[in-house]
Amino acid sequence: MIKKVLTIYLIFISLNVWSWGATGHRTVGEIAEQYLTKKAAKNISKVLNGRSLAVVSTWMDDVKSDSTYDYMATWHWVTIPDGETYETAEQEESGNVIETIERLTAELTKGELSGQKEANAIKILTHLIGDIHQPLHVGTGEDMGGNQVRLKWFWENSNLHRVWDSGMIDSQKYSYTELADAVNHVTEEEIEKWQSASVKDWAYESMALRDQVYDLPEDMNLRYEYRYKNWETVEKRLLMAGVRLAGVLNKIYG
Repeated sequence: MIKKVLTIYLIFISLNVWSWGATGHRTVGEIAEQYLTKKAAKNISKVLNGRSLAVVSTWMDDVKSDSTYDYMATWHWVTIPDGETYETAEQEESGNVIETIERLTAELTKGELSGQKEANAIKILTHLIGDIHQPLHVGTGEDMGGNQVRLKWFWENSNLHRVWDSGMIDSQKYSYTELADAVNHVTEEEIEKWQSASVKDWAYESMALRDQVYDLPEDMNLRYEYRYKNWETVEKRLLMAGVRLAGVLNKIYG
């Protein structure tokens, strides 16, 4: 198992791909801020020394080259093969995105973390709730969450994971505030429904998108058509992540 974890870690490091790109993660944080209660926003700002959720959302990627944080390597994703459930699938001993979100939520709710550990827990939650809504962070166990699916993105070499992390988002040329404003259209009924779902539900939603994500052209050159077919899904997953992040933090701090 240790060898398996190391192999996965080294592959991800070599590809320099972990999660939604910076714009995606900051969009999730920006949306979440708009749905925090006043009390939660005040308490969180105090813990983060005034920094916004958008700013701290990329912290887990920023520290990935620091060996001090190697223990977090497997927290960014979870493997659930087709036809299996989270309970039946073999998981990394060092943790995964579902286990980590549930554990840190419980620890923050308990309220016994020291100042820096509490701040880091908020940063990690902000990042991972974004990650689990990126469909390829709930992998099949066959292609490293799409990292091994080599293709071209507008005629440039890439891979499927990178296209979903940042390719489609960056090609739209939005700032994170512009993207948050563009996607932030949600009803009260949707907010209630989305926030009532469990962390495992979020993962199963990502699993349900696999057929769509892997619907690739024969020439493996993804261009306007692929973006057109999938952009609405990217927008919705970013919005759902932001709304749900706010829901989790409101329960803890609000």
